[in-house]
Amino acid sequence: MEQFGGRYGEAVFRPEQAGEGERIDFGALAYDDITMARLRALGAGPGWRCLDVGAGTGTVSRRLLAEAGVTSVLAVDRDVRFLRDRPLPGLDVLEADVTAPDFAPGRFRLVHARFVLMHLPEHTRLVTRLAELVEPGGVLVLSDAVDLTSGLPGDVRPGTPYTAAMRAMWQGLRDTIGTDVSRVPSYPQLLRGAGLVPVAAEIHVPPLRPGSPLSRFWADTWQRSRAAMLATGLVDDAAVDEAVRYLESDECAALSAGMLTAWGRKPGESARA
Repeated sequence: MEQFGGRYGEAVFRPEQAGEGERIDFGALAYDDITMARLRALGAGPGWRCLDVGAGTGTVSRRLLAEAGVTSVLAVDRDVRFLRDRPLPGLDVLEADVTAPDFAPGRFRLVHARFVLMHLPEHTRLVTRLAELVEPGGVLVLSDAVDLTSGLPGDVRPGTPYTAAMRAMWQGLRDTIGTDVSRVPSYPQLLRGAGLVPVAAEIHVPPLRPGSPLSRFWADTWQRSRAAMLATGLVDDAAVDEAVRYLESDECAALSAGMLTAWGRKPGESARA
């Protein structure tokens, strides 16, 4: 297996760094409504026991309880400081590493992981592992980033400060912690290979608007991954600063990275179906 300089939360995006919880929440504001609409459309509701992998600040976990009315959510992360700060009845918190061989929290009607597998080189094995945690009749839902503008073969469209920064960010994260969004479109096939049926997928591409939560999320993400971006040689400090200013200006005219969500159901009937 390829060796990288660290892991998410260690080499970059350290949870103890001031403002990291706010950065995660900006991303949640951009994507949570889409995530919740999909989870509810798949049936998440009363009687469901759910597992939220890489739960971050716990926004999806809490909305599953408060809005969908699920029975319980086990929120798992390698660092749970943001989860413990905001307790809620029905929300259980587990500090654990999903890649560990002994990770076995039980079986669930819903297993959900968003912006997690893209950062883990062993993604194929983990899809199979997460599928094993789904009870019969339950569903596995995976969401990760897809970039429709960076490095497309034959792309002749003019670049922008935003696309230059995004290319450097993806390459820098790939070199540093193994992040790879190029494999995300394969998730439906991986779910099917893990024995789930039927499977389906959708893509949501939110708009980039000055002052929006998404624009603030990307600006904060670039600042926190700046060293990795500069190490690629694709940008310098001035280019990153220009990209941040571009995001906050009316000149911004770029297609944001999107979120691909893929899901599949475990054959069989749950005892609570």
